[in-house]
Amino acid sequence: MTSPTNTFKFTASWADMDFNSHMANTAYLDKAVDARMAFFTANGLPFDEMMRLRIGWVIMKDEVEYRREIKWMEEMSISVALAGLAPDASRFSLRNDIFCADGRLAARVTSTGGFLDLDARKLVVPPSAVLATYLALPKTEDYQELASTAKPAAK
Repeated sequence: MTSPTNTFKFTASWADMDFNSHMANTAYLDKAVDARMAFFTANGLPFDEMMRLRIGWVIMKDEVEYRREIKWMEEMSISVALAGLAPDASRFSLRNDIFCADGRLAARVTSTGGFLDLDARKLVVPPSAVLATYLALPKTEDYQELASTAKPAAK
């Protein structure tokens, strides 16, 4: 059995550039999300399945560390890894390492979030199919358990 790929290639487009002739800060976040969606889609959790399940992603915090410039039309590789998960999977932390074409780290994006019931508009524990896809991700070296956001049932 082969392990799922967690690295995806992209090219810095004209729309990704800023006035300083390198990739804009918001473009790093956009490319990180593209890599995550590519991973989820390749591993049985495409957008339309999330819509069928009526579950959405909510990002509560993004942290970006910049190391090197990426310029127009430069190819980059972006990895997706699990940096943290609550015991009930109600919260997650995903890490994207963005590498220049020469393999040097250009940026690191760490995003922390949860799962939104699209009908109730409340944070929830994800269905087992969603959790299985997250558990297929490799863990980062600094992986940590997160606190749960699940609310106890009303009595």
